[in-house]
Amino acid sequence: MNTDGTNDTNYIRDSSPDEEKAIWDLLESVCDPEVPVLSVIDLGIVRKIETGPIPGSVSVTLTPTYSGCPAMEVISRDIYRVLQHAGHKDIQIRTVLSPAWTTDWISDKGKDKLKAFGIAPPLPGQQVCHTRLFHEEEAIPCPRCNSYDTRMISRFGSTPCKALYQCKACQEPFDYFKCH
Repeated sequence: MNTDGTNDTNYIRDSSPDEEKAIWDLLESVCDPEVPVLSVIDLGIVRKIETGPIPGSVSVTLTPTYSGCPAMEVISRDIYRVLQHAGHKDIQIRTVLSPAWTTDWISDKGKDKLKAFGIAPPLPGQQVCHTRLFHEEEAIPCPRCNSYDTRMISRFGSTPCKALYQCKACQEPFDYFKCH
């Protein structure tokens, strides 16, 4: 019993792992507007989900792919709408910049989706590891024919996080999701 005579025990609860998993599953339906083949879960920008203590309350913590990413406003709005549609009433979307997002956070499923969509996924690690070689281009495999005989056309592709390449084997241009 509260000091004012009300009883709020109906509103205080612990969050359940099942409830949080259900929210993670819901967010699989929220796509990145710049790379719509990826969900925000595939992209790895959802860092934490917390529920409670009031039923219907949820907090989602996001890390943008880079600070100032123009897609974050749309992503936050889409997450809010999906959660609201699922019955959540107290929704908080938080953005954190530290630790900084890295392409290592893209799921393996997400990397497979990128390749199937025609975007070369980020390589698992920096391939050029000696400082005197930094001016050299990395060999990026073509997502269509898997040839490493490719060339960079532009350091920036359809979005700032991608570079534009062309495959010399099949002659097709393609985006490469740059490592960072």
